[in-house]
Amino acid sequence: MHEDKIFARCARRLIPLMVALYMLAWLDRVNVGFAALTMNRDLAFSPSVFGLGAGIFFLGYFLFQVPANLLMARIGARRWIAYIVLAWGALSAAGAFVQSPATFYALRFLLGIAEAGFVPGMIFYLTLWFPQSYRARFTAGFMAAIPLSYIVGAPISTLILELDGIAGLRGWQWLFLLEGLPACALALAVPVLMPNGPAEARWLDAREKAMIATRLASEDATKRSDVWPALHDPRVLVLCLVSFGIGFGSTGITLWLPQILQSMGYSNLSIGPLLAVLGLIGVAAMFAWGHSSDKRGERVWHVSLPLMVASAGLLFASLPLTPAVSLIALSCILIGLLAIDGPFFALPSSFLGGAAVAGGIAMINSVGSLGAFLGPFVIGVLRQQTGGYAAGMIALAIALIFAATAVLALGRSMTARPLLQSDR
Repeated sequence: MHEDKIFARCARRLIPLMVALYMLAWLDRVNVGFAALTMNRDLAFSPSVFGLGAGIFFLGYFLFQVPANLLMARIGARRWIAYIVLAWGALSAAGAFVQSPATFYALRFLLGIAEAGFVPGMIFYLTLWFPQSYRARFTAGFMAAIPLSYIVGAPISTLILELDGIAGLRGWQWLFLLEGLPACALALAVPVLMPNGPAEARWLDAREKAMIATRLASEDATKRSDVWPALHDPRVLVLCLVSFGIGFGSTGITLWLPQILQSMGYSNLSIGPLLAVLGLIGVAAMFAWGHSSDKRGERVWHVSLPLMVASAGLLFASLPLTPAVSLIALSCILIGLLAIDGPFFALPSSFLGGAAVAGGIAMINSVGSLGAFLGPFVIGVLRQQTGGYAAGMIALAIALIFAATAVLALGRSMTARPLLQSDR
């Protein structure tokens, strides 16, 4: 009974559904960036209004992540994730009825609350199935939903905008409706396809379930498992700072990227295919970098190096370069920001176990959502003041440099061995 084959089978059963759910979540989170290509003009939204509305999602996201993840740990993934998916799909579709900044802010805030438990819940869910030495690659597999949402969603989003005027709705209204409702439908499949853990998986036999339980128990015995002490662990607090910088930089560029490309002269229809190509490159980077992190049993440098690449890309993109060079810089930004996900989210479970993993991951991700709240807003304010995106990109680069420095400091001054080395 070779464990590689068993864990690979678990991944084949679980990760495609997780990826499909996260693709819809990410699309419903960032499609406001595509909607803005026409919505801002129709509703007379200024850059600062759009930036605040786009970012306020993450304020609701921040407030409810820790309680949502602890609830999932109590009631199980099957029911909790189904409720979450149904709620965010309905709220995303309701974006079609936005008519003022107030309703825009309110719906984005509520959407953040609805999605709050999903990503940290799924990261915690992976810890119920896979030991530490497999987590970066399978976390990267789950996080591949982000670039895949660009590959699939970006061209579809720009095409949906062309439905402008049909049935009396604007293109951006069709965008929210047609991209929100599929999540409601997929929510019905979650209770059927997502067991709460290996013990409930009908496609595993008794020996396989015992092997997984023994393997995970041997790791958890050496880790902190109490929730509240874990939330004060210095390593968790440093990772919160890192997550803040990552959220500030990555979401700031993500939600403004369609408009940045539009300002470079790309048409609405060409932006989607271009982002799809960048997404393909991002998928390859995520899988390769996550596998490299697991193979070497190393996390810290696998987080800091991509952050440095992304910050360099932002600094270059802020300069008055040719469109071709600017596009290369934007590619470096996306590749760097996507590559870090697997190694970064494998870090907390390398020293936390049991319920502490759920609380720790949620806290780290929730502080990151505060950065994600501020990033789009800062770009909007700086663009309104300067008329361009250069100052905003410099601000995002500084945040990523801060995050890279913090994770390196963690690796140098607080490394317990489990942070840096594999458990094999």
